[in-house]
Amino acid sequence: MLKLKLSSLLFACLAALSVAVSAAEPVKSKAQSVAAEHVAKAAKVNINNADVETLQDGLVGIGKVKAEAIVQYRDANGPFASVDELLEVKGIGASTLDKNRDRLSVN
Repeated sequence: MLKLKLSSLLFACLAALSVAVSAAEPVKSKAQSVAAEHVAKAAKVNINNADVETLQDGLVGIGKVKAEAIVQYRDANGPFASVDELLEVKGIGASTLDKNRDRLSVN
């Protein structure tokens, strides 16, 4: 009889703990996404004044050659009016632009 009561009590405690842990997970995930959003906003790369190294470090799929092409295009044509104008740079395609769209600014 005592084993049955202890088993029932243990089961109830474990069930309550499981519910508490499950309820806490979305709060943690939301906090993590808010923090990631703040980091992403702070880490935007301004393509109108970024140097080659900044472009390489701050963008996905942009190595030295493509970063140099961006700077050369900007030097030859003036500042970018929008991030979509990157498509005019040789070696930058729609896929690369889409991967980096949230990381780019022209301000």
